[in-house]
Amino acid sequence: MSDDRDEENGFDPTIPESLLPYDSWIEDAYRGVMLRALEHVGREGLPDGHHFYITYRTDWPGVVLPSRLRAQYPHEITIVLQHQFWDLKVDEDAQTISVGLSFGGVGSILVIPVDAVTAFADPHVRLALRFTPPEPAVEEDEAPAAAELAAPADDAAEPAEEAPSSPQVVSLAAFRKKGSGPG
Repeated sequence: MSDDRDEENGFDPTIPESLLPYDSWIEDAYRGVMLRALEHVGREGLPDGHHFYITYRTDWPGVVLPSRLRAQYPHEITIVLQHQFWDLKVDEDAQTISVGLSFGGVGSILVIPVDAVTAFADPHVRLALRFTPPEPAVEEDEAPAAAELAAPADDAAEPAEEAPSSPQVVSLAAFRKKGSGPG
């Protein structure tokens, strides 16, 4: 009986399809949770044990990323915010996240449009959120060229943690200068 199989697969034929965009509203609410966490950490710093993985589309219009990282990760990248980052800000009006990170001893400010984010995680509390980016408003050919912004150099790089089962994680230890930091 197909009705029994449908119910076993989580589909209840007695519930009508919604004419309200609940899925979209829920995703927006989860993005709001991520933004509140980032705003809090930007003001107060990370509480002990907490760290964030942020995965985002590097080919998204408005992303600012050093050109060498864009070449290495042309579609998606995961960054880790744990020990060495600065100027973490959420711009609600522009719908962007900006943060300073050091790559190979060179400080850079990354600018990430909120819609480019595909995942956010805080492994300390086993929080993991996945997002579906909306269709970009502009064609990729029309996207502004990403500038490489430099911030004060910081010889310490991000920790060399790997996100579970994510092939596009930047192991920031690869950019660490030999002999710098504990290790």
